[in-house]
Amino acid sequence: MDKTLFTKGVAPEYRTLAFILLSVCIMFADNRFGYLQQVRFVLGYATTPVYWVADIPTRVSFWIDDVFVSRTDLLEENEGLRVELLEAQRELQLLESLTSENNRLRALNEATEFIGGEILSAEIINISPDPYSKRVLINKGARDGVFIGQALLDANGLMGQVDEVLPFTSWVLLITDSHHVIPVEVNRNGERALARGSRDAANQLELVFVTQTQDMRANDLLVSSGMGQVYPKNYPVAEIISVYSDPGQDFAIVKARPLAQLASTRHVMLIFAEEEVAVEPNLIPDLVPDAAFEEAPVVDRGEVGGSEVADSEVVESDSVAEIVPQVIDDQVSQLESEPIDQ
Repeated sequence: MDKTLFTKGVAPEYRTLAFILLSVCIMFADNRFGYLQQVRFVLGYATTPVYWVADIPTRVSFWIDDVFVSRTDLLEENEGLRVELLEAQRELQLLESLTSENNRLRALNEATEFIGGEILSAEIINISPDPYSKRVLINKGARDGVFIGQALLDANGLMGQVDEVLPFTSWVLLITDSHHVIPVEVNRNGERALARGSRDAANQLELVFVTQTQDMRANDLLVSSGMGQVYPKNYPVAEIISVYSDPGQDFAIVKARPLAQLASTRHVMLIFAEEEVAVEPNLIPDLVPDAAFEEAPVVDRGEVGGSEVADSEVVESDSVAEIVPQVIDDQVSQLESEPIDQ
């Protein structure tokens, strides 16, 4: 019989106590002297595969979720991203719109620095539905001091003048309307003329009563002459685009392009002169007859209406080209000296 089966060893309680004491000593020595730092470093290499194997179930679970995600989740995520993109685009467009509006307002403010009198900012809110009337509606009216005949400008040039005042809004007749006329002059040499809305082109001006001898060329800048005290002097109006002279006619055909952005501008300004005088809008029918290009009758020396006229009082003219400049000056002087009440 094997006697080792009955051999008594150290009791488990003592063994446990010995291990506890040994552990305490090792921890004290490691904390005090750092003897086991290198041992822990080596054991870290040995236990790394254990940690990696233990993490396999978690990684497999995440991979399955990514691979087998439902179609509904993808559609919901796609829709959410689309909504975010639309909101970002809307904010970007709003920012671009505000930037453009700020630039237009800055240009409008710079354009008023050299204009005498007070300035009232306005905004175009509507256009006339009548295809034969070129008018726009602004958001300023009688309560803001707007009066008939008041000039309207934008940052690039003259636009027109007020022809109807309502309590909160006003209608403005544009310079391209065929019934509107404005005294202008060539910025290069001071040649004067009258510009009215073209009857042939939608957004053009034509200069009436321009004689063959007047010096006007393409690309010449037309500015307001200030006659009639309606528009500020020397403000840009238009640019000449063509000059046609027919030797068989008394007048040249001059076409011009307005500098104001009549079809696209929104922010405009009204001009208050030093002395606000309500004037009748410059309408072409009373100033330029329909037969503007017909030859005028020649006035001869002799009897007029049965009575003899002195030589000093006879108009010596062989064609309408010689009397038209005086007619223009007389009509412009009449606009200046005979204002009508609002």
